[in-house]
Formats: sequence, C-alpha cells, structure tokens
Amino acid sequence: MGLNSNRVDHFDSQSPSPTVIKIETEIPPPSMEIHTVHLPPEQTTLQKLKQRLSEIFFPDNPLHGFKNHTSPAKLILVLQFLFPIFEWAPHYSLKLFRSDIISGLTIASLAIPQGISYAKLANLPPIIGLYSSFVPPLIYSLLGSSRHLGVGPVSIASLVMGSMLSESVTFTSDPILYLKLAFTATFFAGLFQSSLGFLRLGVVIDFLSKATLVGFMAGAAIIVSLQQLKGLLGIAHFTSKMQMIPVLSSVFTQRDEWSWQTIVLGFAFLAFLLTTRHISLKKPKLFWVSAAAPLTSVILSTVLVFLLRDKAHGIAIIGNLPKGLNPPSTNMLIFSGPHLALAIKTGIVTGILSLTEGIAVGRTFAGLKNYQVDGNKEMMAIGLMNIAGCCSSCYVTTGSFSRSAVNYNAGAQTAVSNIIMASAVLVTLLFLMPLFYYTPNVVLAAIIISAVIGLIDYQAAYKLWKVDKLDFLACMCSFFGVLFISVPLGLGIAVSISVFKILLHVSRPNTLVLGNIPGTQIFHSLNRYREALRVPSFLILAVESPIYFANSTYLQERILRWVREEEEHIKSNKESPLKCIILDMTAVTAIDTSGIDTLRELRKILEKRSLQLVLTNPAGSVMEKLHQSNILDSFRQKGLYLTVAEAVTDISLSWKASP
Repeated sequence: MGLNSNRVDHFDSQSPSPTVIKIETEIPPPSMEIHTVHLPPEQTTLQKLKQRLSEIFFPDNPLHGFKNHTSPAKLILVLQFLFPIFEWAPHYSLKLFRSDIISGLTIASLAIPQGISYAKLANLPPIIGLYSSFVPPLIYSLLGSSRHLGVGPVSIASLVMGSMLSESVTFTSDPILYLKLAFTATFFAGLFQSSLGFLRLGVVIDFLSKATLVGFMAGAAIIVSLQQLKGLLGIAHFTSKMQMIPVLSSVFTQRDEWSWQTIVLGFAFLAFLLTTRHISLKKPKLFWVSAAAPLTSVILSTVLVFLLRDKAHGIAIIGNLPKGLNPPSTNMLIFSGPHLALAIKTGIVTGILSLTEGIAVGRTFAGLKNYQVDGNKEMMAIGLMNIAGCCSSCYVTTGSFSRSAVNYNAGAQTAVSNIIMASAVLVTLLFLMPLFYYTPNVVLAAIIISAVIGLIDYQAAYKLWKVDKLDFLACMCSFFGVLFISVPLGLGIAVSISVFKILLHVSRPNTLVLGNIPGTQIFHSLNRYREALRVPSFLILAVESPIYFANSTYLQERILRWVREEEEHIKSNKESPLKCIILDMTAVTAIDTSGIDTLRELRKILEKRSLQLVLTNPAGSVMEKLHQSNILDSFRQKGLYLTVAEAVTDISLSWKASP
C-alpha cells in the first residue's frame, strides 16, 4: 500500500539518533475498502459470567468426555475421572508388571534411606520417614495421574516443617507436642492442597515462579547441607536455627565436640555418594549406580559400625526403631490451643512447596513420555494422600524428583511402581527394623547432602541473568533471604518480588510508536524495524496491555508525552503538523470503567489542541464496553476503524478532499 509520506526515520546502525531523509510517496489508493467495526454477538449477563468462569476454572474442559454417552458409560467415566487407576488397570499386563516391579524395587532402595534421613531433617523420629514412604504412595497410586511420580518425603518440605515448628517447640523439649504439630500441619497441608484441586485454584501455586524456585531451592539446599555438618562432624550440641551465620557459628564454636572417627566415616561415604551421582549424570544408563548408593552406604556403614562397636564410641547411631505398621495418629491432631495457628501456617507453606514440586516433577516426566498430567487431579491426589497420611503417623509427602528420575530411568510404566515400593517398605517395617540399630547418623547426613546438592542450579540462574534481570533479582532475593533471614521469610520475599513484577507490568505497560513498512499495509514498531516509516501528520501508538484502573492514569500521561515529543520533533524538523493520533488497541485485551474514562478524557484534551483521536481494532469485549458506555458517540464519524491502514487511508483522503 502506498501511504502519503514525505520523510523516513532511518536508524543508522552506527548512530543512536535517527537520520531524517525527505522522500515523496504516493497518495493512498481511493479504492481501498473501509470495513465497519462490529460488536460481538449479544449475550446475557448470565451467559457472559458462565463463559468467564468456565475459562477461569475449567480451561481444559474436563467434562468433554461425558458427552454423547449412556448412563452406564458415564458411570465408568466418572470412576476413571476420580480414580485414574480405573483408566489403565483394565489394560494392565504381565509385561508392564515386570517393568513396574523392577522400578518399584529400585526406588525402594532409595526411598528407605531417604525416608529415614528426611525425617531427621524435619526433626522427627526416623521411623516417621518410613511410615511416610508406605501409606502415601498407596493412596497416590489410586488417585494420581502421573505414571512416573515417586512419592514420599522430600528435603525442602522437611526442612521447612522442621524450621517452622522448631521456632516454638523442639522435639527434644516436648516430643509429643512436636509430633502433634507435625501431623496437624500435614492435615492442613493436605486440606489446602485438595481444596485447591477441588476448587480448581491451581493459579495460587503459579505465584511461585521458576525464578523464585531456583533461588529458593539453592538457598534451602545450602542451609540443609550446612545443617548436616552436625552429623558429619559429630557435634552433639548444635543450633536449631536455620540461618547461615548461626549455623556456621555453631560449627566453629563447638570444635571441641568434633569427632575424627565421624569425620572420616562421613566424608568417605559422602565422596562415594557424590562419585556415584557423577557417574549416573555422565552415563544415564547407569542410573542404578546412584539409586543403589544410599542403601549400599547404609548397609556398609551399619556393618562397619557394628564390627567396630567397641572402638567407635564417638560415632552416633540411630538406635532402636520400632517394628510394625503405621500406628493411627488421628487422636494426635489438634484443632484448638495456642499452637493451632503455627500448625496451619506450617501446613499451608509446606503444602504449597510440596504441591509445586510434585506437579512440576510429574509434568516434567509426562512431557518426556508424551502424556498429560492433570494439575487439578494431582492437587487432589497429593492433598488426599497427605490427609490420609496425617491419620497414619505420616508427615508431608509429595513427588520427589530424585525418586521420580530413578523410577523413570528404571522403566516404570504405571503407578504400580509406587505400590511395589510401598510393599518393600512394608516388609522393612515388619521384619528389618532391628538391622538399622547400628546405622550411623553421619551416613544419613551424607545421604541428605548428596541428594540436595542437585538442587543448586547455577546454570538456570545464569540464564535468568541473561534473559530477564528482574527474574534474576527475584532469584537472588529468594536465595539470600533463605540463607540469611529464614526459610519462610525468604520464600515470602521472593513471592513478593514476583507479585511486584506482575504489578509493574500491569501498572506500567509498554507503549510503542508504529510506522508503516513500505509497500505493505503492515504497521510495526519504529524501534524494532529499521524500514518502518512514520506517516506525516499521524502519530500511531500501540498499547500492549489491558487498560485498567491500575494503569489508566499512567497511559494518559504517557500518551500525552508521546504527543508532546512528536510535536517538538516536527517543529525542529519543519515537517507536516500533527493532526491525528491513532491508538492501536490490538493488544488491549480488556478495559474497565477507569480505562474508558481515560479514553474520554484523553479525547477531550486532544480535541482542545485540535488533534483527532482514533481507535483501531478493539477486541470484542473491549468494543462491547465502549459501546455500552456510549463513548463511541463522542468519537463520531472517522473515529473507529478495523485496522491502522484503513484509518490512515480514509483520514488522509478526507483531508485531501477538504479545502
């Protein structure tokens, strides 16, 4: 399309300022068809509300499979919807079982030592970790939609629970109250998680951005590792605080408690675990090397300490672990008293963290096998398994990345691998508990360090720095907040920065000056496309955001500033005077009453300065609100167009026709 133009803003690659070149172009063709901007199909308020709620809460249309089915078929679909096991169980085969039993036994070798270790990380008795590796996986296998998720205690949730509860009560001072708070916090975590899934409010966990989690995980991993210095060095009296400075201070002020026997044993097995981890990372087919390493370490260290029991008095051991199934703990849930608020707060924080990790891990491995994981089903499954767990002496559990990775690499085909793992834990609980009596605490510390060290993702942090500095800031604030303030407050700071980023984008949206690409009807940013040309007497602006109360004042001020700068530029270059401002609303997906008032006020201000305001390509919902507010009446003729090209053409011709 030829547009009436007498200058080009050419951006020289060697110069930051544009070079103005005078040229002459053709008058726009009078034959161009000018289209009318139509209103969207009329809907009642109830229809609009239904459609909007459907988009918010049911974007995946979960009931689409129920259409055109008879009642018996619908009943089967309901069972499959509520219990995914009914979906794959009819097609289960012996071949699948062979794969699942291998993967189940493989992750059991990892789950048993990890369960014992992570329970100690939460300041709970080691047996609680094994209980938590038995009941929750069974519940998840019935309700979960992931084929590869390995369920059980995880390091981050264990750390957060231990640090939050220990602020008020310690296990050594009041073990019964501490257990009650842990089980009650698990109940509220499960209630919160299942409620999010039932109400389809998974958007809540979206506020934990990737940048936030990268920093949080790295900071938490360092804190977890520093806390394990107590076990690695054999220190008996250690700080209960989780900040970096108090932990390091406690390490060096208690040097007289360091045990050389513990140090030698601990660092030897830590080197062994890290070596096996490195081997598995370099050669994924050897995944079983790192998977079997924790249990191998437990067995070897237990045998070694047993043989040297008369000489190795300085090495602390686990001691007696009770045999038997999970005892019921319903009577230990507390719903009143001064500690209830702490249990609720701990439950919500650990619930969000474990939910985020579980869903992220499930979706990661589902993507590798090209199947879908329903986020809302996962929230309900994880929540219900934690509710069941709190009634059977379990604490917060979710999908573990390390277990899931081993499960995936071992060839798991269905959730039966979790049932196999739980069965192996059951055998351990019933018959093998006395064998753990001489297991040294230092090996558990080494297992934890080797597991959490993989959470420090410096490459992801570097990518954040390259791509988005504000995301990197959120990452670093989360990281240092966890290290130097506290785990919950560090997470809160990171979430606050993420929310601030959202508010910044909403309240200060991007605006662009558009120009025409010669020979086309395309208008693009002058800063982005060097070949784009300004159109004389027109200032064409694009707003890349909904227009809300939060940004309407800013947009009015910014648009008036664009107008002032354009007039100054025209005056200094002696060009055609500015007559019309075109506002391209293609990217304006929504508008509220404040935004409408801003457009009305902006039109009046520009009209007083003999400038015309024109709107182009408003979205359907925006157009409907503009019509209902009667603002379009004030724009009169030639104030609303379907495209920028049509607006420029029609208005230019009207100027030529006018004397």
